[in-house]
Amino acid sequence: MKDPKSKKQQAWKPLTASYCCSADDHTIFGNFSRCRPSKSEYSKNIAGGAPLPSFRKLSFSDVSLGSSSARINEDLAQSFGGDLYDFQLSELRGVTQNFSSNFLLGEGGFGRVHKGYIDDSLRAGLKAQPVAVKLLDIEGLQGHREWLAEVIFLGQLRHPNLVKLIGYCCEDEERLLVYEFMPRGSLENHLFKRLSISLPWATRLKISIGAAKGLAFLHDAEKPVIYRDFKTSNILLDSDFNAKLSDFGLAKMGPEGSNTHVTTRVMGTYGYAAPEYVSTGHLTTKSDIYSFGVVLLELLTGRRAMEKLRPKVSRTWWIGPGPICQVVGDCAA
Repeated sequence: MKDPKSKKQQAWKPLTASYCCSADDHTIFGNFSRCRPSKSEYSKNIAGGAPLPSFRKLSFSDVSLGSSSARINEDLAQSFGGDLYDFQLSELRGVTQNFSSNFLLGEGGFGRVHKGYIDDSLRAGLKAQPVAVKLLDIEGLQGHREWLAEVIFLGQLRHPNLVKLIGYCCEDEERLLVYEFMPRGSLENHLFKRLSISLPWATRLKISIGAAKGLAFLHDAEKPVIYRDFKTSNILLDSDFNAKLSDFGLAKMGPEGSNTHVTTRVMGTYGYAAPEYVSTGHLTTKSDIYSFGVVLLELLTGRRAMEKLRPKVSRTWWIGPGPICQVVGDCAA
């Protein structure tokens, strides 16, 4: 596989995952403009080819756990303007029927995700639509820093294969994110849930290409973005099975200048993280490519790459010389 530095010679390539604001980061983006996609890539993928908004430098001294919610909202409003909606907690309680359990889409270490319905009278210019509202557990695996990473990355980066962030809420100790609703849920549910219908080959190919395009967009930015948590549960599907990458809480800017990697705390999901990253903490775009390969394996076989009950035993041992039909999943033609 070619080195990511030769990306201009490639039509597209599969990419991976990243982490933007870990504990060893003094700034989120040293300068937001360094994370912008190339002009040609942006105009090719974004309707209208409108230029990216201009951002000022933000640091954790500006937007940190010690800052008031009012200060955080002021900093984000100055950076993003009208590109993201700053919702009030009362508004999000209303659209989710007070975070009703009937509207619960999922929960985990990050907190809970509820379905909601936004009325076009809620905010000027905001169309009526279903949404997904993520209520983060500040004390959990994804706290304030990860919430801020998602706001900054998805508030800036727009692409058909990245889930759209509509807005956010920062009120007292509460941290929420509002996304477009993805009616077919995650790829993980379609591959591994007991009652799920097997995905046809054409659909699996469509999903893999869409996810690869989303990763390529991140990696082909003037300053690459490393996704760092590429896995089936983070690939969401719209009504037409178009794949969109979600959950940018672990995203991180790529190496600068002559640096070949970023040294950081090891984050991500066991089984999807590249072994060299796990063992050294050296993060590159190639780490994402490894994760993409694991997902491709799961798409081909319809089986998890790692045994759930035996998390330290890899399943890749059953891939070897022989007919492809021995490992591929039981898919419709």
